[in-house]
Amino acid sequence: MKKPGFMHTTAGDDLQRDPSPAYTNRLSRRDSLKLLAALAASTMLPALSGCEPVPTTTQTGNATGTEHWPELKLPAINAKGYGKDPNLIMPPEAPWPLTLTPAQLTTLALLSDILVPQEGDSPSASQVQVPSVVDEWVSAPYPSQQRDRLTILSALAWIDDEAQLRFNGQFSALTAKQQLAIVDDIAYDNENTPLQFQRIAKAFARLRNLVLAAYFCTPQGIKDIGYLGNVPIAGVYPGPTAEAYAHLDNTLAQLGLTEFAYQVA
Repeated sequence: MKKPGFMHTTAGDDLQRDPSPAYTNRLSRRDSLKLLAALAASTMLPALSGCEPVPTTTQTGNATGTEHWPELKLPAINAKGYGKDPNLIMPPEAPWPLTLTPAQLTTLALLSDILVPQEGDSPSASQVQVPSVVDEWVSAPYPSQQRDRLTILSALAWIDDEAQLRFNGQFSALTAKQQLAIVDDIAYDNENTPLQFQRIAKAFARLRNLVLAAYFCTPQGIKDIGYLGNVPIAGVYPGPTAEAYAHLDNTLAQLGLTEFAYQVA
């Protein structure tokens, strides 16, 4: 199974280079909408924890240990959603327009491949079109997706701002070593996170959750984790194991729903 991580760099990889090639979307809208539906149902995607404000000082960059944050004013998305009875097997071609720009998708592709790089026969996140799925997610006109939209776009803007502050270039033009220097500082949101990185660390955590959940909703990601669902069983269905019943009973007890536990006839 692929282990999300960071790309390795070669020694001496510290020269400015031309911006990375623009990300190319190869998913049809039907396919990206199907993956969106799978992502929405994914247990890998916890609810948005929020990007709470943290104390800030003037916007001067990290050399002085201060925070900068892009205060984005995003236009409202007023497109209609699926409605009350969606057809998720054959969804409509384009119920809403996609909103990420080519530059945002390229930055997102670079970050996605840092989080889920290619390993052996397992493709990277961008190779299975994860940025397109995230684009579908943040473009959807539902409240939770629109909260994510502000979070993700703010994170992408912060990362480009940070690239300019540190290395005088956009993130896609930095070397892998320089890109990792930025990602390393925002990769973890814990008690050791410096003050100037606390808000972006929360936003980056949400971006990471979306990328990982989207990846493991793709056919390649499902194969990578060895998921064996949706496979016909020959012969008589054996039913859940005793361990599964015990887990269910324990969960129902914790929720005060023991009366709804399955009773063997």
